[in-house]
Amino acid sequence: MQKNEEYVKEKQGYFDHERWDVYHAALDLVILINEVIDKLPRGTAHLADQLQRAGTSVPLNIAEGSGEDAVSEKARFYRMARRSATECASIFDICKKLSLIEEEKYIAARELLLRIVAMLTKMGRKATGYINAN
Repeated sequence: MQKNEEYVKEKQGYFDHERWDVYHAALDLVILINEVIDKLPRGTAHLADQLQRAGTSVPLNIAEGSGEDAVSEKARFYRMARRSATECASIFDICKKLSLIEEEKYIAARELLLRIVAMLTKMGRKATGYINAN
């Protein structure tokens, strides 16, 4: 975060989602997606568009869920963010199978998505009071 942004947030405060690791990981995902999309060859606009939309949906749904008071709606937004993250994982798999993505970017994306999905799963369960019987 740049100094000017820190100053503004210090003076104005924070939104809840801005304090969460999952939100910052989701923003990192958007950056990674843009890096991957920039290197996709012609003729893959359909994959680029789908990946960009799914990736952008992750932080947007996290933020929207954090601003929701109704527990069931809060959990629903976290589930939507998780579904979008798993959609990104599948698109990255397709890019890998078609040799459209560098191995290091693919591994980085998978690691990031696994973290995001794990955090969103816990958040959804916490929001609904789900207790694992194990």
